[in-house]
Amino acid sequence: MNKSELVDAIASGAGLSKADAARALDATTGAIHGALKSGDRVSLVGFGSFSVSKRAARTGRNPQTGAEIQIAAKNVVKFKAGAGLTV
Repeated sequence: MNKSELVDAIASGAGLSKADAARALDATTGAIHGALKSGDRVSLVGFGSFSVSKRAARTGRNPQTGAEIQIAAKNVVKFKAGAGLTV
């Protein structure tokens, strides 16, 4: 499912126009992005939780040459599925 298909599903499920559903989706993803950027954890009961984790610097290898390279430390987003999210 891509973004336009998700907007269609939100619009039909909530009885909104596609434009309103797209704005709601953009506002939701923007709010999640803002919270994660400030270091907060976002928990959606029954769906899952998003959190930010710090990945340490490490040494890697260039697969073509085998030369060692330094990979910088960075923050990464993690998602943990909730118990209600079953397929």
